[in-house]
Amino acid sequence: MPAEPVLEVKGLMSSYGATPILTGVDLSIGEGEIVALVGRNGVGKSTTMRCLIGLLRASGGTIHYRGQDVTRMSADERARLGIGYIPQGRDVFPRMTVEENLQVGELIGGGRQRSRMDLVFQYFPILKERRKQVAGTMSGGQQQQLAIGRVLVGGPALILLDEPSEGVQPSIVQLICRVLRSIRDDLNTTILFVEQNLDTILSLAERGYVMEKGRVVARLEPRDVSQEGVRRHLLL
Repeated sequence: MPAEPVLEVKGLMSSYGATPILTGVDLSIGEGEIVALVGRNGVGKSTTMRCLIGLLRASGGTIHYRGQDVTRMSADERARLGIGYIPQGRDVFPRMTVEENLQVGELIGGGRQRSRMDLVFQYFPILKERRKQVAGTMSGGQQQQLAIGRVLVGGPALILLDEPSEGVQPSIVQLICRVLRSIRDDLNTTILFVEQNLDTILSLAERGYVMEKGRVVARLEPRDVSQEGVRRHLLL
């Protein structure tokens, strides 16, 4: 792992109203890694992702991205720095076409680099085929591909991905996992993802962190990313 991680989180705390959800999350992720955040339902995984992108305020702890403290930055500011976020449920713009959704992603990127639209179409040919289709009429798997493509065109160095397999048929999940690995290999993009599906975790993760009761309680080293090693941390 590089001396300066792409993402370093120390003692992250947050709450919904008066209810504490995160009670001390510690993560460190190096450039080009694909890391899973796993645990049973309701332990704070999605809340962690919302805090990392800035949609939920941190009440304690720090978030450093490429050595810069982003703990108090807005979600827009973090996106412009190069953090891409794909929420649980995809959240595409349903009344806009595929192409229009991707163009929004380019705007978020702030012109950091040349457009990746052609690359997105290479990774996900269905998006090129359906580029004029309204996103809300697409299947769940197609919308997930679009959500990933919309983030990718912005040129992120770090992608935060929440439950990529949810509501997606297995064959498309396999495609998405292959594409995410290609994105890492081709672009050296770092990926942190939340997942409950064991097969998806085993297919994509190189290592991981385990959450319980709002904090990270264990690390999964590469040797631990196995059926037995991961299964005991999930409610299956």
